[in-house]
Amino acid sequence: MKVEIWSDIACPWCYVGKARFEKALAAFPHRDRVEVVHRSFELDPGRAKGDVQPVITMLTRKYGMSEAQARAGEENLGAQAAAEGLEYRTRDRDHGNTFDMHRLLHLAKERGRQDELIQVLYRANFAEERSVFSEGDERLVELAVAAGLDAEDARKVLADPTAYADDVRADEREAAELGANGVPFFVLDRTYGVSGAQPAEVFTQALTQAWGERSPLQLLDQGDADACGPDGCAVPQS
Repeated sequence: MKVEIWSDIACPWCYVGKARFEKALAAFPHRDRVEVVHRSFELDPGRAKGDVQPVITMLTRKYGMSEAQARAGEENLGAQAAAEGLEYRTRDRDHGNTFDMHRLLHLAKERGRQDELIQVLYRANFAEERSVFSEGDERLVELAVAAGLDAEDARKVLADPTAYADDVRADEREAAELGANGVPFFVLDRTYGVSGAQPAEVFTQALTQAWGERSPLQLLDQGDADACGPDGCAVPQS
């Protein structure tokens, strides 16, 4: 079974939702037969690469809330994260464009390190003091290396603005076609969708239902054609 997760590194509920989903997945009896793929979704795609500002400032300007409301929301998110065993800095974080991070995630997918990179990026953005937005490309290279990627591979991607750009845009178009207008958005076997950072119990129910309702294989030919099996291969008789 395949689970696709649309998310953004700047999304705190994606950070929390991933932990809740993984809690359900760890206890799922068929865990070894579930493939998880992370898909791109930018919450702020129009933001220029160099446009970095404090999270509190972004929240007050984008959503029209007061500074007190924004700080209260961050404290609530911190509590939700802590309940999942995650670190979360409720103060002095910043916000910026995540397009380059998504491009690196597509590189990581090709290298089989996608989950490692998204986890490194989440932790760097939400738990560490250093910014993932204001220190330039070398900060992202450092994080890519921490996730097991080659530094030069990461530098080449970041130096070429077209590298994996089409892949990111394709993910975002597909999200729109599936009806996702927010993240995290989980799609199970292209049959069930789960929106938001739901409790682990909801993910458990979704995994169980999706697994149970998979279509059995339909054989098109029931003839006795020659084949190979555990006991060997059929040998033509002269």
